Amino acid sequence: MAAADLRATAGARLQIRDVAKAYGPVQSLDGVSLDVQPGELLTVLGPSGSGKTTLLKVVAGFEIPEAGIVLLGGQDVTLARPAQRGIGMVFQNYALFPHMTVAGNVAFPLEMRRRSRADIVQRAADALQLVGLAGYEHRLPRQLSGGQQQRVALARAIVFEPALLLLDEPFGALDRKLREQMQLEVRRLQRRLGLTTIFITHDQEEALVLSDRIAIPNRGRMEQVGSPAEIYDHPDNAFVADFVGESNLLPGTVDAASAGCVRIALDCGLLLEAAGDWAAGTRVGALIRPERFTPAMDGPNVVRGVVIEIVYVGSAHKYRLRLDGGSEMLVRLASGRASPLPGVGQTFAVGLAPEDVHLLRLD
Repeated sequence: MAAADLRATAGARLQIRDVAKAYGPVQSLDGVSLDVQPGELLTVLGPSGSGKTTLLKVVAGFEIPEAGIVLLGGQDVTLARPAQRGIGMVFQNYALFPHMTVAGNVAFPLEMRRRSRADIVQRAADALQLVGLAGYEHRLPRQLSGGQQQRVALARAIVFEPALLLLDEPFGALDRKLREQMQLEVRRLQRRLGLTTIFITHDQEEALVLSDRIAIPNRGRMEQVGSPAEIYDHPDNAFVADFVGESNLLPGTVDAASAGCVRIALDCGLLLEAAGDWAAGTRVGALIRPERFTPAMDGPNVVRGVVIEIVYVGSAHKYRLRLDGGSEMLVRLASGRASPLPGVGQTFAVGLAPEDVHLLRLD
């Protein structure tokens, strides 16, 4: 069997239904429901304490939920042991056997499944070729770089053709350049094999790069599940807006409304136009992503403020403006603009289109 022929038997559908799990008084999962479609890569993105690691443990079988069920490929695996679930896992700390060679580590899941020696040798070789480690079979983990060790862990996770692949912050120990390289390699491999995959991370950029969809947990509940573009451009609430990417979230009240357009009186004193249908008098938060601004002296949404900070980040400059009344606004402008931009202490006028103002209900 050539490496190109190595395939998951079929990307299995994962269904999580009303799962609850508590540790003493802390409700880590509170009625969580989630579907992962066959061949989909879903990232669970959340801060510490949000429940993302507990969710992974429940799916893997390391924790048994107090309520709810877990279905994998239509089969109820809620009470099944981890080894019975057909799930491949990759951890941040690699979890390689230090006394085994690379080939031995990759072959281990097949040996536990009592495959024939010829099948084990062939499949281990195919998996190592897929992750770019052909020729490394006889090395020990300590003789490899961090990135190479992570590739061995990935090969071991896919070699037995799992129904589901779980990745638990697998790149946290890698430097930024290698991390970005591994992200793209994992994404290509996942698509090539059609593996149903759950990726756990707290890194927002990683989630946006990798995912078909992103799930955002918070204190044991799912705040939003959607595509990267939906999560970033149309967050459901202030938590998601604040957690995913940089944002300006300014409270205000709908001052006037007409078909498809509203005017917002912000608490800081600004008036902004936004697209949408909201009743006059509704309390809203105006979400504005910093990169949506452009330098402007006139238009429906012009914001003027004094520059109090400038940060150069290579591809862009980040400006922090202090508005009248003391509120602050973050503006991100691409580097290399022909026209000069103001310095610290100078007044800066920026504008944005009404459709770039996303409104959230404030309860």
